[in-house]
Amino acid sequence: MGQGGEPRRAHAYDGELGAAVERAQGGDEAAFAVAYRIVQPGLLGYLRGIVGDDAEDVASDAWLEIARDLGRFKGDGAGFRGWTATIARHRALDHLRRLRVRPRATTLEQDVLDLPGRHDTHDQAVESLSTERALELVRELPRDQAEAVLLRVVVGLDGPAAARVLGKRPGAVRTAAHRGLKRLARRLGGEGVTDDGSRTLGEST
Repeated sequence: MGQGGEPRRAHAYDGELGAAVERAQGGDEAAFAVAYRIVQPGLLGYLRGIVGDDAEDVASDAWLEIARDLGRFKGDGAGFRGWTATIARHRALDHLRRLRVRPRATTLEQDVLDLPGRHDTHDQAVESLSTERALELVRELPRDQAEAVLLRVVVGLDGPAAARVLGKRPGAVRTAAHRGLKRLARRLGGEGVTDDGSRTLGEST
């Protein structure tokens, strides 16, 4: 995360992404492939945090819908990230409903908290989110916190865009992301190394 809690990764590619989407809407298949390569890693990480090992199947369903409805999209590269994340989330929730897995309910206070700064211990959690272990820990978070963290950090959406995907107020999403990152920092900080070099998870609080 950069200063102010904004995602670092995504913005550098949003200009290229927006141009690729515009060309793809004109029928350029190579440009669609460029957009796919830019968006897919974050989208897949987001879905792994929701549906686990079924992420690739759900992502495939999402991309079929994205390709089908591409002509209806209006916006820039950042907007395209949010639009694709919304579609992926709908497909993931459909998948969970088919499996009869109910999202975990959680009580979320409506206070507005700032995301951690650059040198906060939360950054250690953020930098580790590309690992499978970290994604497993994200899945253990309450659903509102997990999705907020994944959308902000993995997909690279800003607060208002993540709020639109989730249908919540930006303040609520910032609160959920803050709490999720705090929990992740505690969990990741509690991991130790055994004598044989394997990692073990310490007790969480």
